[in-house]
Amino acid sequence: MDGPKLTALPNGSEDFGPYLSSLRRGALQCSELPADTSFSDGFLMKFLRARDFDVELSVKLLLNYQRWRRESPEISTCLSPSSVVDLLQTSYHAVLPQRDHSGSRVLIYRIGQWNPKDWTAFQVFRISLMTSELISMETETQMKGLKVIFDLQGWSLGHALQVNPSIARKISSVLSDSFPLKVRGIHLVNEPMFFRPVFAMIRPFLPDKIKQRIHMHGSDYHDSLCDFFSPDILPPEYGGEGPGIEEACQDWTNHLFQSEGLLQQIAAHPTGDISITPSAPLISEEVDTDHLSEW
Repeated sequence: MDGPKLTALPNGSEDFGPYLSSLRRGALQCSELPADTSFSDGFLMKFLRARDFDVELSVKLLLNYQRWRRESPEISTCLSPSSVVDLLQTSYHAVLPQRDHSGSRVLIYRIGQWNPKDWTAFQVFRISLMTSELISMETETQMKGLKVIFDLQGWSLGHALQVNPSIARKISSVLSDSFPLKVRGIHLVNEPMFFRPVFAMIRPFLPDKIKQRIHMHGSDYHDSLCDFFSPDILPPEYGGEGPGIEEACQDWTNHLFQSEGLLQQIAAHPTGDISITPSAPLISEEVDTDHLSEW
């Protein structure tokens, strides 16, 4: 598929029309989508930016996104922060308020806060999907991608038993080529020896480019993490000088709850194509630090 050329407009901006038309046409020519499927320009731009305006790769990404939504209704149709409020309140997950030096969003997951007796892997994975839906609406994130820090302190046999080949395949699918985000780096800290069999289960499903971006830091990670991230954005618990991890988790939890209506619209929509118009609340580049009064 020959890609279109970007055309400069008189005001200095670029004409994305040919890219949008090519992506829309390529997707709708696929027999797996209903004939009456339609996509908004804003929705399609997410996929174009996530693949650097390579139309052929953008079509593949868009179709993969639609496919996993159909094949994983147990998670794609329930994007409600209220459904996992107790887990969020444990400070399990944060999106740091500042981007890294390359403009990437930085996400942290604290596995030890997940009690596998209370929460299934599907429920925990739902948090990742909610965050992914929200940050994929940010233009800068569409272009600059994200980096993830997985803190495996507290990883146990109970966690390992939750991650079967089916969930491993779904996780790796979203990590690789089924979501309009660029994964720029995956950093593991505090990984125990018996985490390796689970990682070995996930690894075969990952493309080579993702495998090359995985870094294992062990328990002595403060200095090595700062080789990849500026100290001013990392929480002190991870060798940085930014807001503490508890504050960062609380702020992002608040942001998820403020976005619950939007997330439920995405979950209910046949294709997930929910446009954000100037009159609708926009996803802020900075999280709101006001705590919610009711959960």
